[in-house]
Amino acid sequence: MTAPCPSLIPQILAWQDEFVRLRQEFHQHPELGFAEHRTSERVAQCLEQWGIEVHRGVGGTGVVGVLRNGGSPRSLGIRADMDALPINETSGMPWQSRQPGTMHACGHDGHTAILLCAARYLAQTRRFLGTVNLIFQPAEETLDGARRMIEDGLFQRFPCDAVYALHNMPGLPVGAFLTRPGAMGASSDNVHIRLKGIGGHGAMPHKARDPVVAAAELVLALQSIVARNVPAGAVAVITVGSLHAGQVANVIPDHATLELSVRTTDPKVRALLKQRIGEVTHGVTAAHALELDYQYDERIGVLLNSAPQTALLQQVVHDLLGPASLLTDIPSGFLGSEDFASMLEQRPGCYIVMGNGTEGAHGCTVHNPNYDFNDAALPYGASLWARLVETALQCPR
Repeated sequence: MTAPCPSLIPQILAWQDEFVRLRQEFHQHPELGFAEHRTSERVAQCLEQWGIEVHRGVGGTGVVGVLRNGGSPRSLGIRADMDALPINETSGMPWQSRQPGTMHACGHDGHTAILLCAARYLAQTRRFLGTVNLIFQPAEETLDGARRMIEDGLFQRFPCDAVYALHNMPGLPVGAFLTRPGAMGASSDNVHIRLKGIGGHGAMPHKARDPVVAAAELVLALQSIVARNVPAGAVAVITVGSLHAGQVANVIPDHATLELSVRTTDPKVRALLKQRIGEVTHGVTAAHALELDYQYDERIGVLLNSAPQTALLQQVVHDLLGPASLLTDIPSGFLGSEDFASMLEQRPGCYIVMGNGTEGAHGCTVHNPNYDFNDAALPYGASLWARLVETALQCPR
């Protein structure tokens, strides 16, 4: 394990081995979204052990710990995601998943352990005035958990002046952090298209209305939207991830279905894509005299960091680790989505990514069966959250 930076919080460094074991315990027992029963109960037990007020079952399997100090009305929320992915792990680590077909392939086990470590430190030291809401969220991977917690009254029950979250980033060195104001994650929308024609014999296509030809034309036409309608400096993708039609060579089927994924980092471009995909789809359908079943599902908006909260978190990184540890340039083509965007639509805040390392299981992409969270990064994340609270909710001098 890489030697930690000496500027990190000494108490957190002293607990590193304990929280590494806890992280690896979470890793061995991964649970999918809204099934995080063991994980959420373990989280709740830890918080209660440290004297933190605990609320279970928020948004399903979510947990919120409330830590108050003094009478200040100021408050902030820090979110960690808890769910795993339906992937069979092949990392070979001693703490490899014990649940076949399920693994922490995105590092949510690490995010949870980081927030727990910071929670213990804050409960012990209480060098802040106000309220810290420790938000342990289910079902981030399905982009449903944040919304469910909000619908369950998250911000009414646990008021937050601002909210924060982090995610590990393979390929970025341990000790490095990256954030910026504005877009830090892409929107994610799905489109379902069903073209209904008239089936027939493959030898007599003139007696049918062929949805396969229309589907092929539609796939190509959709690709022209980004190329010809989206400004050159904007980032957007339209991916036809599924196309199904027919079963045998000599039968023209009566329908074809397409499933699309649509992503961008600009809310205005998102609205443009929705408009043009609908127009192109209806146009191709009409040109082939077919019937159309069309559904556009707006799932998650663009993740937009608020400028004041981003500046604050950047200053915390600068003060904790120095200017070399703070990056602001997003990797080219980064179009990952994150349902923390739903929380940022409700409250100002900031999302930051932290280095997970560059080698082996720590450097390979997330959602990979060989991935593993880098335990050396744990005290960096925990120290960041602790210093953020002490800075944002500082005691009067």
